[in-house]
Amino acid sequence: MQVLAVSAALYEQHSIHLKQMHQLRAEVFGARLDWDVSITEETERDQYDDLHPTYILATESGKVCGCARLLPATGPTMLEQTFPQLLKDRRLAAHARMIESSRFCVDTTLDAGRGGGQLHLATLTMFAGIIEWSMASGYDEIVTATDLRFERILKRAGWPMRRLGDPVEIGNTIAVAGSLPADRASFDRVRPADYKSTIMQGGLASRSAA
Repeated sequence: MQVLAVSAALYEQHSIHLKQMHQLRAEVFGARLDWDVSITEETERDQYDDLHPTYILATESGKVCGCARLLPATGPTMLEQTFPQLLKDRRLAAHARMIESSRFCVDTTLDAGRGGGQLHLATLTMFAGIIEWSMASGYDEIVTATDLRFERILKRAGWPMRRLGDPVEIGNTIAVAGSLPADRASFDRVRPADYKSTIMQGGLASRSAA
């Protein structure tokens, strides 16, 4: 399994990967979780995809099996514009070293990487990729809106989330906003043993694997 970081300049080069990503989001958020999302031609996207985010993708044999969307927290964010009720005082104390992660999902039907009650390999690979890209890009804090189930997954992975407000019922889930550190210690805890990334060739990932 390999991690890719797809910035706006690389959208055309990775157009097939991005189509697979939008299809995976439709399958997970629409079909499986039954969230109130917009699905067109079996793909899911929203207005935040128009802001030229960087996408972190986990791929296996050329197929996207995990994804997340990253946008600077100093610009428009889902937390402030779509889910302000999750934030204490309904505002995000954004700063230049904060990034927002949204639309995180993985294809947990894959056979590879699960056993003995461990988290799925795609999940841990995505966690490591998000942290690695964030550090490489000058960010040290990641904020996100998620649900209580995923909050527990983060804790199991050794990457606990600091809540930014009280949990709130939204649609068919109990949602919560939180902050996560983007640092070397967190990366080393979540990174799978065979982690492979194109984000920092010869950099953090390679040194950590040594």
